[in-house]
Amino acid sequence: MASLLHRLGRGAFRHRRAVLAGWLVVLAAAVACVAGFGGTTNDEFTIPGSESQTAMDALRTELPSAAGTSAQIVFLAPEGHEITEPPYARAVSATMARAGKAPQVTHVTDPMTAGLVSRDRTTALGQVRYDVTKAGLAADSLTALERTVRPAEDAGLTVDVGGSAYGSDKSTGHSKEAMGLLFALVVLTVTFGSLFAAGMPLLTAVTGVAVTLLGLQALTGVLTISGTAPSLASMLGLAVGIDYALFIVSRHRSQLASGMDAEESAATATATAGGAVVFAGLTVVIALCGLTVVRIPFLTVMGLGGAAAVLIAVAVALTLLPALMGFAGDRLRPRPGSRTARRERAAHDGGRRPNLGERWGRLAIRSPLLTLAAVLVALLAVAVPARDLRLALPDNGSAPAGSTERRTYDIVSKEFGPGFNGPLLILADTSRAADPRQATAALTEDLDAMEGVATVGAPQFVDHGDAAVVQVVPRTGPADERTRELVEHIRDRSADWQRASGTRVRVTGSTAVGIDVSDRLADSLVPFALVVVGLSLLLLLLLFRSLVVPLKAGLGFLLSVAATFGAVVAVFQWGVLADLLGVTRTGPVVSILPILVMAVLFGLAMDYEVFMVSRMREAYVHGAGPRDAILAGSRHASRVVTGAALIMFAVFASFVPGSSSMLKPIAFALAFGVLVDAFVVRMTLVPAVLALVGRAAWWLPTWLARLLPEVDIEGEHPRAAGTGTPDAGTAREEVPAGAPDERTLPPGVRGG
Repeated sequence: MASLLHRLGRGAFRHRRAVLAGWLVVLAAAVACVAGFGGTTNDEFTIPGSESQTAMDALRTELPSAAGTSAQIVFLAPEGHEITEPPYARAVSATMARAGKAPQVTHVTDPMTAGLVSRDRTTALGQVRYDVTKAGLAADSLTALERTVRPAEDAGLTVDVGGSAYGSDKSTGHSKEAMGLLFALVVLTVTFGSLFAAGMPLLTAVTGVAVTLLGLQALTGVLTISGTAPSLASMLGLAVGIDYALFIVSRHRSQLASGMDAEESAATATATAGGAVVFAGLTVVIALCGLTVVRIPFLTVMGLGGAAAVLIAVAVALTLLPALMGFAGDRLRPRPGSRTARRERAAHDGGRRPNLGERWGRLAIRSPLLTLAAVLVALLAVAVPARDLRLALPDNGSAPAGSTERRTYDIVSKEFGPGFNGPLLILADTSRAADPRQATAALTEDLDAMEGVATVGAPQFVDHGDAAVVQVVPRTGPADERTRELVEHIRDRSADWQRASGTRVRVTGSTAVGIDVSDRLADSLVPFALVVVGLSLLLLLLLFRSLVVPLKAGLGFLLSVAATFGAVVAVFQWGVLADLLGVTRTGPVVSILPILVMAVLFGLAMDYEVFMVSRMREAYVHGAGPRDAILAGSRHASRVVTGAALIMFAVFASFVPGSSSMLKPIAFALAFGVLVDAFVVRMTLVPAVLALVGRAAWWLPTWLARLLPEVDIEGEHPRAAGTGTPDAGTAREEVPAGAPDERTLPPGVRGG
């Protein structure tokens, strides 16, 4: 692979104008596709094959008004007055009459005639139904509905409009990306000691993200893509795009500082650091594509969109970046006597002038057993709250404080009960009942008598009369565990109703769909982990030709993810630092968080594993002892990994303020997980474990070594890369005097 990457890097360097033009053409084509095929995102949750989704699909065919989305209009009387006073009652009825004529509205419920008035008579709840889903609403339908409340406001009433037709997933704009990029620029400038060099990773990362987002936007016209998918792709694209470019440019500048020719340096950096980038990117892609095993469309799209962002970031790093190195030429070479040049020379002094990374490595391996114990205790302590992790889909109760949908949600919960924010729909198939009407009436009575049911609405019969829809309002909210228990109880009773009267009962509605989504995600965690972790560990086995390294990487990831889930519970369920992070409501975490964070964090964790351990292995296969190899890897890779982790943290953390209720905990989890995995696991735990096992860290059974293909990466076989000489600053300086050349090492040591 190194030979191919070396030729690719050299070709991009030499033909830099053609490469740049090619990427500009790709951008132009993406813009053209958006103009020709682009549509809008769709945040509807579907779960094919589940009971709730099957029933919802049947409703859309037989009774669209019951399957469509709905809105709520809350009327609040002035202080000291009641909503039932004639002037206010007339204003409420007039408003509901106007709402019934709004675009796409099929039915309205006037609270003054339906009795939807709070016990203290200060609040009335009007309901508006559409025969389309939230995704099917026209752009101005909700705006037109909001304009219908003028008569009530003129009468002195306070009016808020909300309901399921309003999403709780709106972000506050793109300032978060700008904040992340600004912090990344600062970190890159400190890392490189050059503003010019710092701008190169930013330019390539932004290019990759632009291509990704334009591609996703173009696909919205033909595929169902959620609004969260582009945000996730943007986060990942920026993070890995900057990190991959940082890794390659750092290697390039290190070689330039040692006197290597610019073209040869660009080709060698692409062949060595670029090889690590390819494998790091593959682990992220495998993890994200593993989300398809869950069989939930919106999560599949999010995973594939994120995987596309990573693939494009890798492609940009291996082609556009060497081309930009060609345009930059020797301007990237550190000036003689500069701080950067002195630092690079110190890194190649073989430990005589250890940098901070090497000093940290020495501290970690001084008493490796003590280091291992301290890290385990700390991570397990942070992971303790994860035992209380509760999951649910977001609703308007987690919308930004002060928004109309949040005010409506809170008023409805307070005045009418939390269940009114997430009613259940019961689809009763009475086609086999002797008397469909009587069977439906008996079902309604049984539902009304159930524990946990607040109220049961009058049945709505479909045109042919052998099916009905019954609305059941729970006493608890959509995310409450008792609501889940009620849904399970109704489903358990369905067999009794079918035996007694021939009535087939299915539970649906947005609340039931959310419960089924959470159950599907929980059931998919184990197969997901087996597929993703198994394939990725196999990739690491192929890369490092070691049994210990992949196993250590997997166990370290489990510690990182457990600590991450513990931190998420502490913040989003227990309320620790909630005000500081802008968390306006504590409660269950969005149900897609565990599996999505596991996918993304596993890929990123393997990034740092590849970056750190590849430099250690590079030194080892060139003759360094196990401990010297650990220190060499720490010396050369720690600065880059530190910068990469800080940049990823900044990008993810910048998505926490102002993000949607779905994206906020995901962004927080990724930001926290990156810090823990990079600094605690990869830079501390990994050196300690490798020091404990010594040479066994690089051992591979002979029979397995013969089965696995050789992968040339990170300067193991530099001549194969076309360089003709060992990598400057690595092969020459890191091999102690008198150490054997790799080609003379025994087979059990060389390459494994």
